[in-house]
Amino acid sequence: MSQFREHIRAAIANPVLQAALDANAERRVAGRIRAFASLPDHAARRQRARAVRAEVIANLDEVLGQFIAKTEANGIVVHRARDANEAIRIVQNIIGAIGQSPRPKLIAKSKSMVSEEIGLNEALEAAGQRVVETDLGEYIVQLRGEKPSHIITPAVHLRRQEVAQLFHEKLNIPYTEDIPVLTETARQTLREVFLSANVGISGVNFGVAETGSLCIVTNEGNGRMVTTLPPIHIALMGMERLVRSTDDLALMLSLLPRSATGQKISVYTQLIHAPRRVNDPDGPRERHLILLDNGRARLRTSPLEEALYCIRCGACLNACPVFREIGGHAYVGADGRAATYPGPIGSVISPGLFGPNFAHLAQACSLCGACKEACPVDIDLPKLLLRVRSGQLPVNSGQSRAGGAGLPLWVKFGLTAYRRIATRPRLFAVMQKMSAVLGGSMAPADKWIHLPAITGWGYSKDFPRPAGRPFRERFQRRDAGQTITAKKETAKVVGKTENTLPQKALVEQFCEELRALGGQVYLAKKSDLAGQLVSIIKVRGIRQVQADEPSAAILADLKESGLLVQREPNPEIRAGVTLAAAGIAETGTILVTGGEGRPLTASLLPEIHLAILHIRDIHPDLSKVLNLREVAEASSAALISGPSRTADIEMTLTIGVHGPKELHVFLVDD
Repeated sequence: MSQFREHIRAAIANPVLQAALDANAERRVAGRIRAFASLPDHAARRQRARAVRAEVIANLDEVLGQFIAKTEANGIVVHRARDANEAIRIVQNIIGAIGQSPRPKLIAKSKSMVSEEIGLNEALEAAGQRVVETDLGEYIVQLRGEKPSHIITPAVHLRRQEVAQLFHEKLNIPYTEDIPVLTETARQTLREVFLSANVGISGVNFGVAETGSLCIVTNEGNGRMVTTLPPIHIALMGMERLVRSTDDLALMLSLLPRSATGQKISVYTQLIHAPRRVNDPDGPRERHLILLDNGRARLRTSPLEEALYCIRCGACLNACPVFREIGGHAYVGADGRAATYPGPIGSVISPGLFGPNFAHLAQACSLCGACKEACPVDIDLPKLLLRVRSGQLPVNSGQSRAGGAGLPLWVKFGLTAYRRIATRPRLFAVMQKMSAVLGGSMAPADKWIHLPAITGWGYSKDFPRPAGRPFRERFQRRDAGQTITAKKETAKVVGKTENTLPQKALVEQFCEELRALGGQVYLAKKSDLAGQLVSIIKVRGIRQVQADEPSAAILADLKESGLLVQREPNPEIRAGVTLAAAGIAETGTILVTGGEGRPLTASLLPEIHLAILHIRDIHPDLSKVLNLREVAEASSAALISGPSRTADIEMTLTIGVHGPKELHVFLVDD
């Protein structure tokens, strides 16, 4: 534990890190509170989400079997990996089958904690491949040769000055602390990676058993890039990240973004069903899914099973007062190896998956319960942390199950003595009175007892002096016959929301939500639509657009105006025109689907996305849209909520990262 203590002290003594961690915690917590304020039944949804996750984990073999069967039927190649080495070997075999060219393969990655868990980047680079992280935060820490310091915000520990110096040195740009300029630099640099990559690798937020769908949630657009542009897509997924149905998925998606980033919904929510089909204009020709165990099966049959409910939102990290002081890089094993998963959930998952080397991380907890309160699936993290402290780790050969990992022997002795006293009421009462007397003699004029630093308390805090009279002597118990009835909140079933709003109200809600996200909305008649499109395009000096076939009705008008219109992707094209299959009023979201004549690149590559949405296709909520036939039949579909964005540098919101910088939606009244 000595290295852990050294990292803690270094973190506390770093004023730059302290300022960065404070800013992250304050903004993330405030954003989460605001986001959940728009969800009046969030307490009921939380309990429903917990029940959904618990049921899946309890029946994991059955749900996993259904998911694999459906995914393979969709045309995705499924691989099972027992451990990190097997997962790496599978990835290397897929890449090795591409061709015999001696040149290293270029691999574009979007953020994946599973890839961090198995050390994928290091293994591929050691084999001669070139791996580029494309999430802005991940890209920054990769350039610095570091590990992510947060599940959601990898570069949360850095200030803009450090990023500015990094880009100046590594990307050869003039030194600037302007965050939009730094973001644009990353956009231009990584655009070439997306367009020329041999393989795209992504994580998976949820797998849907009934449809075999892969759900990926991002804000920057890099997730859509690596799963759409390269000819081969490899998805990495912990085998526990499943839900049974699209209704369960809708429930999870109403909680995950609110908990992670304070959004009602992320900018991009992808639903991937299949590789590129015969008539699809884009998409990878191969999709592979690697389902990773790596200790999860053991964890499932241990006292720490509840940790598998986690949906990786990072809310517990933001709420944790300890993480706020020390940051993610302070969480290291007894051997000095960095923990992939930091914070409260990491202090359970790391020892649960990787053994006693990380068991001491559970000591870095005040048991305040903030993590449990913040968790969107109500994981009892304080209980799990206590179980780790007591040595209740998954059974594995060579693992010690002794409690008090990372504590000195004299502390273990003291805790054992306290347990034996505290479980005997009369003895405990006597010791309370004795401690009050001793405490008064040690600190007669102060309410604190100042202990030496060797105790661990003296380094940063003092021990409170015991009260002169125990609590139970100051307050009498209630009469034995009196009963205290706790109020029991009846959990509401979170299902499909009935559309009780008239279409006009849905349109108004849709417009309000989309504008709040930075999108532009226009009401248009069919006869005026082409003219409005042309005016927006030409005022920006654009003469060439990419358009899909469903919007063919207006293509002739666009061509007559002098615009060059094509369906094939071209990185030089600055505007894309698509027909949205649906809209969601509660979040201001549009749905675009891939398929014959519908290139997903038209809503992804150009810097300006112009979408046509018929008013009749606006639905009240997410669950309605996820169950549409258009979603089920598409090889891939994307829910889009505003232009792409990031807050990876100093939590400063910046519009336009890898996806479009502008989103214009034309509502057509039929």
